[in-house]
Amino acid sequence: MPTAPEKSIAVLPFENLSEEKANAFFADGVQDEILTDLAKVADLKVISRTTVMHYHKAGWPATCARSDEQLGVAHVLEGSVQRAGNRVRVNAQLVDARTDRHLWAQTYDRDLADVFAIQSEIAKTIADQLQAKLSPSEKSAIERPPTNDITAFDLYTRAKDLLSDGGRSGAGKADFLQAIDLLNQAVARDPSFFQAYCQLGVKRMTALYNAGYDHTSARLALAEAAIEAASRLRPNAGETHLARARNIYQGYRDYDGALAELELARQTLPNDSRVFELTGYIQRRQPGRYEESTRTLERAVELDPRNVVVLQQIAAYNYRRLRRYADAKSAWDRLLAITPDDVTAKVERAMVDLEWKGDTRPLHQMIDSIRATNPAAI
Repeated sequence: MPTAPEKSIAVLPFENLSEEKANAFFADGVQDEILTDLAKVADLKVISRTTVMHYHKAGWPATCARSDEQLGVAHVLEGSVQRAGNRVRVNAQLVDARTDRHLWAQTYDRDLADVFAIQSEIAKTIADQLQAKLSPSEKSAIERPPTNDITAFDLYTRAKDLLSDGGRSGAGKADFLQAIDLLNQAVARDPSFFQAYCQLGVKRMTALYNAGYDHTSARLALAEAAIEAASRLRPNAGETHLARARNIYQGYRDYDGALAELELARQTLPNDSRVFELTGYIQRRQPGRYEESTRTLERAVELDPRNVVVLQQIAAYNYRRLRRYADAKSAWDRLLAITPDDVTAKVERAMVDLEWKGDTRPLHQMIDSIRATNPAAI
């Protein structure tokens, strides 16, 4: 593995220490806001939410994440959140992932209403600890609270927690509709809740319209309305451009228009793997841009190394099309390390030897193994 950049970090899921275990979504929300703030700093490399939340779901201790070389970071931020009545206690600590040495720690014990100020303070402190340069616009973005309404924030974080992996692991129409309902409640409480509008645009488009649950002009219009609401609040924000790009691409297949929006999004979202992922998919559909698409998706994997969707896409399409068979095998191996029971990935991995060397033996062996251990999957 290449040496991790010094100014690189993964913000691990914060432990929920609240007596009400239902407050786990709130702890996730605090961690996610800190991660989002740091990801806007161009001088840092910040691993995406999809990858770090994997450790939360797997129930692995923080020490496992620190030692995971696939993350490719020099530092990790760990923490915990305890919410009780109108008080909140947030503990955060910065650890050198290479030496396991604790570099900084702080406990914040304040009114619940101060939770957004705590998130900003932690993000700015971490940037300072890593000696990252902060532009005035980045500093302003970090200091801006997502909302001043705790209840609206609760609704928003519940919606994100409901579809924390983007709806890629079996979430159905009911889950999407529930998330959209929660987001509608959030913006009803706080009509200036920018991030909630962006999420509404994405969920209405990706989760319902593009997934085929409600592929109607009315659903497309609702997605556009949410994006326009976000645009009125922050027309130049990267999140606005990203949401609009997704809408233009998935709703109208306007490749050039979507790429123009994604280029604008990248300027203020330098660590957002979704920008590079969507860009790579669009480039792949355009003549003569497969090499460029591959480089773009490789950047997405670098920022989101446990995103099985991107790994599958780059292995099955980009590397295969370019006959980069060794890279394809490596990508399938990485995917199978995350989802070892993925039968399709196992077969695709064996197919590489057939296409690369005309060697049928790995594929025969894999089919025999599946037939013996999981005949229903054959």
